[in-house]
Amino acid sequence: MSAAKSAESPTFIAPDALLAHWKGHRGLTRRLIEAFPDDQLYTFSLGGMRTFGEMANELLAIASPMLQGLVTGDWEEYSPEGVDSKGELLKLWDESTEEIEDFWSQLPADGFGKTVTAFGQFTGPVHWQILYAIDNEIHHRGQGYVYLRALGIAPPPFYER
Repeated sequence: MSAAKSAESPTFIAPDALLAHWKGHRGLTRRLIEAFPDDQLYTFSLGGMRTFGEMANELLAIASPMLQGLVTGDWEEYSPEGVDSKGELLKLWDESTEEIEDFWSQLPADGFGKTVTAFGQFTGPVHWQILYAIDNEIHHRGQGYVYLRALGIAPPPFYER
């Protein structure tokens, strides 16, 4: 199949289904955050990696701001400075998920192939930007799973999204 032919092929996944998929991952990551002991979320790490709380802060700095940029073209960087408690992180996580839903409803259905430069440095189609945000969350959640296991805590089943 030629590149031109594949560019014209039907959509693999409907936008609403992709959002539902992402929200499933966000719900699972939220349950992972909940599983951390309050005193370990921002203190425990292994092998020189960041704490899972710091990783979750990074996820907050990517997800909703990514959608905001895709919708508005405004690529303001967001840094959840000073977030260092599970309660505050969960509150911001829920707010971020609501923002994702709001911005998602504003994404043009035919715009997923449009090329954009996210945060002034990552150039690729809209669908690639969204998949990056999802993949990054999965990657860091995997690190969180290792941390919980090292702490003797069973993480939530990864397949329960």
